[in-house]
Amino acid sequence: MLPVGHRPILEHIIEWLKDNGITNMVISTGYLGRAIEEHFRAGSEFGVKIEYARSNNPLGIAGQLRNAKSKLGERFVCLYGDAILDFDLRKLLAFHEAKRALLTMAVMTHTIQGKYGVMELAKDGQIEKWKEKPVIESDINVGCYVMEKRYMDYIPAGSTYGMKEAFEEAMRKHERLFGLKLEGSFRDIGDRAAYKEADDHYSKLYGRVT
Repeated sequence: MLPVGHRPILEHIIEWLKDNGITNMVISTGYLGRAIEEHFRAGSEFGVKIEYARSNNPLGIAGQLRNAKSKLGERFVCLYGDAILDFDLRKLLAFHEAKRALLTMAVMTHTIQGKYGVMELAKDGQIEKWKEKPVIESDINVGCYVMEKRYMDYIPAGSTYGMKEAFEEAMRKHERLFGLKLEGSFRDIGDRAAYKEADDHYSKLYGRVT
């Protein structure tokens, strides 16, 4: 419910899903979940249909997903609630179907500017290379998945469980797990600096409500 620009983060997420053709949604709620339900209700004001999977105890990301199992279809999109995404979700869905995957993860390239000079040393300590504040690129998980419902077999019911643990268990069973590199934007509202950057960006786009 943290406001970014003129609306809560979840509104941005719901609007993006609707723009990509998804109108039936389940929101997993826990502590202070009533504030979410009072704002979004059944979703009609936002042009979607919303159900809620409630939990009174912290379950971790995968545990919360498992708690929503009875409300989910055989194939669904799973998103984290603290990131605003903008890419072609239909492309991810088509790739998942073509690969006959159990799970397909949206992946984007993330660039980090190093703060320090990076030194490469030979075994005897001689300096071989000095890279001044190098730019490091890596492919990251942006918290958007297409899943088959069977993925929930790897998440124990009623337990606090992380998505990485469930993913690694599925890997051990040699399941079909894929990632698709996508072009677009990913704004993780994970700290104050990231929140301010996102808030400033969307305030300029839409104007801030006062």
